Amino acid sequence: MRLVSKSFVALASLVLAVSTVSADEYLIDTRGGHASVATKFLHQGISWLTAEFKVFEGSFFYDPDNVEASSINLTVNVMSLDSNHETRDSHILAADYLDAENFAQASFVSTSAMDKGNGSMMLTGDITLHGVSKEITVDVVMVGEGEVRGTPRLGFEGTTTLDLRDFGYDRFAPTHQVHLEVNVEGIQQ
Repeated sequence: MRLVSKSFVALASLVLAVSTVSADEYLIDTRGGHASVATKFLHQGISWLTAEFKVFEGSFFYDPDNVEASSINLTVNVMSLDSNHETRDSHILAADYLDAENFAQASFVSTSAMDKGNGSMMLTGDITLHGVSKEITVDVVMVGEGEVRGTPRLGFEGTTTLDLRDFGYDRFAPTHQVHLEVNVEGIQQ
C-alpha cells in the first residue's frame, strides 16, 4: 500500500510540474551555470577536441500549445573559447583561424520552428559567425521542465553541424566541420 501511495505522489508531482509550462519568455540561466555552448571538431583528422564558450547570453520563447511560435536569440562571446589548453585556445582565436579580435561575437536568431512531436522541434534561423550570416537548422529536444524556488524553468538541447568554409574559414583542414551543442535552462520571466 505504501508503494502505491509513493507512486501516486510522484505521479501527481510530475503532473503538477508539467502543468506549470505556459507560453512565455525564458531567460537563459548563465549566471547559475545551467547552460552551455560546446563544440567538437577534429584535430588533424586524428582525434576529437571539445571546447566551450564560457560567456554567452540569450532568451527563448516557448508555447507548448503552439510549438511553431517558439524562438531563441543567443549571443556568444567568441573570445571566451576554452578547450582546456591555453596555447591551443590562443592559436584558434588568432587571426589565421577564428580572428576573434575582429569578430568577437557570434549569434543565432531563429526565424521559424517546426514541431516534430514528443518534445522535439527543428529551429531554422540565422547564425552570424566571422561576420558572415547564414541560415541553418538546429535539432532541438526538450530535456525537462519544473520549478526551482517557485519559478518555472524549461530545459532544451540543440545540436547542429557547421561547415566552417561557409563562414570564410579555410584553415581547419582536413575537416571543416564543427559540431555545436547548446544546452539551455530557461527561467520564466
